[in-house]
Amino acid sequence: MSSVLFEPYDMAGHRLNNRVIMAPMTRARARGDVPDELGALYYRQRASAGLIISEGSPISREGQGYLFNPGIFGPDQIAGWKKATAAVHERGGLIFCQTWHVGRVSHTSIQMNGGAPVSASAKQGGMAFGWNEQGQPDMLAASTPRAATTEECHRLVAEFGQAAVNARQAGFDGVEVHGANGYLFEQFINAELNDRTDAYGGSRENRCRLLLEAIDASIKMIGAHRVGVRLTPYGTLFDMPHYDDTEATYLYLADELSKRDLAYVHIMDQGAQGQDALPREFLKTFRQAYTGTLLFAGNLDEAEAKRLIEDEVIDLAVFGRPFTSNPDLFERLYNGWPLAEFDPDTFYGGDARGYVDWPTYPEEQERKARFNED
Repeated sequence: MSSVLFEPYDMAGHRLNNRVIMAPMTRARARGDVPDELGALYYRQRASAGLIISEGSPISREGQGYLFNPGIFGPDQIAGWKKATAAVHERGGLIFCQTWHVGRVSHTSIQMNGGAPVSASAKQGGMAFGWNEQGQPDMLAASTPRAATTEECHRLVAEFGQAAVNARQAGFDGVEVHGANGYLFEQFINAELNDRTDAYGGSRENRCRLLLEAIDASIKMIGAHRVGVRLTPYGTLFDMPHYDDTEATYLYLADELSKRDLAYVHIMDQGAQGQDALPREFLKTFRQAYTGTLLFAGNLDEAEAKRLIEDEVIDLAVFGRPFTSNPDLFERLYNGWPLAEFDPDTFYGGDARGYVDWPTYPEEQERKARFNED
């Protein structure tokens, strides 16, 4: 079927086979926080996407807020991720690693030596997935964080640069710096939450400094064409407060990011997660301010994705939950095949069920045919 969604795209020198992008999605299947063969199969099954953005991969133990997330800071994790990247490349796909630090959205039970999480300020908020008092995995109110020192901010920047190196060693084609969804960088960007008085607080330039420095560190290590970033303007996830300077802050970021010739900027609308929706008019305003490749995720269906690309509001359409239950999502869209309904009960944690046992459409039809014959 002819559609702009199915056309190839040159993304900073990376040839994408189509414009159907797989969103980063936490699945919490990595026991010991190390990627394994099950994860490699999961990504291999979905490699027909134009680009896969991996689930968030913590850059350090401090940066982790949820159990069973595959990190990108230890040698065993790098070795584990190699299985997934090789599997995707064997099918002709591309995969970026989402480098991640949750900031305050963590719990002392999963921090080194039971320490407090770090954030822009000592303000508690959000929920973490850690160990409860009975030693069982559980959703818990995030622990009260401590404000990172100025020197620690420099260390965080360096860790994102090292994570980019680790990702390349693991075979990833690039990294997406996670600047969204109420995590570390958004805690600094948010003018209501950030009460710092050093170079990382106050003005919008200072509040955006940590994110831009982490992006620059990643660029220095692996090149701008291998670095993207995810943002959630107007995001309220994990108790992020509204602030008056939101639009001007993100338009400042659009201008700064345009100067860096990144692989892409990825905007997410949290409306599908029960949060305040991103005004579509702001998406158009951001598009006018940002000159590079723009990705957008926001509970898209095929019709809206196609329209946004044709109207030149975005360049690439990002799909999340449909990819959980449709490993062949691209083929289903291309051929007009119906989509399998996703199962929220299997999104997080567990085993192969609801993770790698979803059939492709041809396999689904073959099973039905066999059942009818029986």
